[in-house]
Amino acid sequence: MSRHVLVARLDSAGDVLLAGPAVRAVARVADTVTFLAGPRGSSAAALLPGIDRVLQFEAPWLDADPPPLTHASVRALIECLRMLAPDEAIISTSQHQSPLPLALILRMAGVPRISAITTDEAGSLLDVRHRVKDDMPEQIRALSLAVAAGYPPAGHRLRVRDDLPEVDELTGGPGYVVLHPGATEPSRRMSATRSRQVAAALVDAGHRVVVTGSAAERALTDAVADGHARDLGGATDLAGLAAVLRDADAVVAPNTGAAPLAAAVATPVVSLFAPVVPARRWAPYGVPTVVLGDQSAPCGRHGLDAIPDFAIVSATEQVLRAAD
Repeated sequence: MSRHVLVARLDSAGDVLLAGPAVRAVARVADTVTFLAGPRGSSAAALLPGIDRVLQFEAPWLDADPPPLTHASVRALIECLRMLAPDEAIISTSQHQSPLPLALILRMAGVPRISAITTDEAGSLLDVRHRVKDDMPEQIRALSLAVAAGYPPAGHRLRVRDDLPEVDELTGGPGYVVLHPGATEPSRRMSATRSRQVAAALVDAGHRVVVTGSAAERALTDAVADGHARDLGGATDLAGLAAVLRDADAVVAPNTGAAPLAAAVATPVVSLFAPVVPARRWAPYGVPTVVLGDQSAPCGRHGLDAIPDFAIVSATEQVLRAAD
């Protein structure tokens, strides 16, 4: 009997990548895997091995600036789910998120079995109400839910598809370090001035530096590259960025989507980690990593700009040696 499983993760690209090991566990057993993502995560979902279809739904209960909850949007999702008729749904969330709003919608769509992690009473909304400790890496947390739902693990490392584009013309070929200065939230990254100084320090230390960022970050990447590094701001989609990170010797990045994407292509990471979330759960996992930044600092006063050049250069050399 054919089995169709829906896996949901409704927030950012980095969060979707962290659901990858859970997806692979499900895909080893299921005949069809559909991934339900939000608009910020759908491009990452398309990169995950084991997914047959990606659906998109903008949840009004997640983002800081959420869309309004409308009857039309919920009804459209319910009708789509009824047409696809998955046999089961697994809702992946972070510790601070509730799976219950989506579980309610899935029940209304007739999904017969639903699994999620929550400490809240779920009544008849969940068939598997999984509970975990809060100090484990996020990808292991998500994988534990798939295991609780009955899917044996297929590895805990992050991965993306193998069919990434070739990017030598963009990067100038292998043998470079990526500096990814941007993050959606300013509280998660260094200032542009400080990032430019870091790029210069890496160049002075003998590294060829490639600066990456989205189209919206072109002004930032141009300022950071400053004529000394190669500026790829806005030059790639997410698959292209994954390929650039894949071919890099190391990646220096704040705690944003580029860090788990680097881990997914097995590239070492120097993590400039602002303590807006716990590093023990959100720092890159499964590849050589050095976490820099005061993890005891109050939220909003991360002091990433205070990390000295020598510490970043030294950490880069450390992860390069570990990779070798």
